[in-house]
Amino acid sequence: MFDISALASVDAGADEAGLVERIAWLERVKSAAAAGQARAAAALDAKRRASEAAAGVPRSRRGRGLASEVALARREAPTCGGRHLGFAKALVFEMPYTLAALECGALSEWRATLIVRESACLSVEDRQSLDAEMCADVAGLAGWGDKRIEAEAKKIAYRLDPQAVVDRMAKAEKDRNVSVRPAPDSMTYVTALLPVAQGVGVYAALKRAADTTFDDRSRSQVMADTLVERVTGRPAEQAEPVAVNLVISDQTLLGDDEHPAVVDGYGPIPASVARKVVAAAVADKKSVATLRRLYRHPKSGALIAMESRARRFPKALATFIGLRDQRCRTPYCDAPIRHRDHALPHHRGGPTDRVNGLGTCARCNYAKEAPGWQVRGYEVDGAHEADYITPTGARYHSKAPPPPGPPPVTVSEVEMHISIELANLHAA
Repeated sequence: MFDISALASVDAGADEAGLVERIAWLERVKSAAAAGQARAAAALDAKRRASEAAAGVPRSRRGRGLASEVALARREAPTCGGRHLGFAKALVFEMPYTLAALECGALSEWRATLIVRESACLSVEDRQSLDAEMCADVAGLAGWGDKRIEAEAKKIAYRLDPQAVVDRMAKAEKDRNVSVRPAPDSMTYVTALLPVAQGVGVYAALKRAADTTFDDRSRSQVMADTLVERVTGRPAEQAEPVAVNLVISDQTLLGDDEHPAVVDGYGPIPASVARKVVAAAVADKKSVATLRRLYRHPKSGALIAMESRARRFPKALATFIGLRDQRCRTPYCDAPIRHRDHALPHHRGGPTDRVNGLGTCARCNYAKEAPGWQVRGYEVDGAHEADYITPTGARYHSKAPPPPGPPPVTVSEVEMHISIELANLHAA
């Protein structure tokens, strides 16, 4: 194998021009490596499908889980694996000029991805025409940025097959959604993917509200507050009724410890903010707070038990697994947990308990059911760990994140899982 440490070395005596040339050369190396990854992924897909066909696997099930293998090899989330695999097959089998431009460094991996993405709605013949028109002469790509690449690919695709582009836009409307993800300083990003007319209309309405409101708030603050008011039907300072699962140590809640708490589905929040949320819920007559004890291992501090003796995955045990794992346990994934299922499938003899229980996203849970995958859950000093072995024999390791609070000092230390039904709770 090539000594990759040589790529990271820099001649300390090089002049400025030499350093710039080194940066440019390394960028070309990155593009060439991306082309090599694409060829390897396409070859892996072809070999896997051929071997499964020979083994009698139905066509609809061939290649199942392969995208997750590609993502793990690249140390990326499994959702990226499908994009990388589709990108690779399109380049290798349908778009030779784009692949050549990537290999020589005329395109970065992302810009090649943009071309593939914008041509996805076309027939193979039209995609090859777009490929030749854009990338046969790599000199023509000089100076083009992401937006120019995307715009040119869209323009050519529309000229080649207008109906395919229109149909794609109509289909895209089915993918409209709303998502939430953490932001710094106990804030959140709430993102809505909408058809262009609706999205522009929403923004215009919020902008109009800011243009006609005159107080001590900034325009951005008025737009944010108006969004909350119009979505929830309540003043911005009041929260919509919702259940919030908060995991906090007894020392943080009742003592002076400042380790952060964890809000299920969001992440860590400062101890002071967590205490304010709990205090406000207790003081608010319209809110309901329930407490459940989560027990920690005396050495590692990992969550090891919950108040449930059910033999199957009941609601309490599923909740425990979700609070313990916090995000999908597949390495590099970090998607929200959708399934609390067996690491070793039940039909293969896997027990239904906390050790064999695993929090995963739906995609990863289905991927590990594919032939050749092996997942094993176990505990080390109470800390839950899992080993993943892919059909090629590659091994990956996952460890549940530590619970909030300081390291345990006594066997009796308890984590507090507080479920707060927020009815009229003012923002902390």
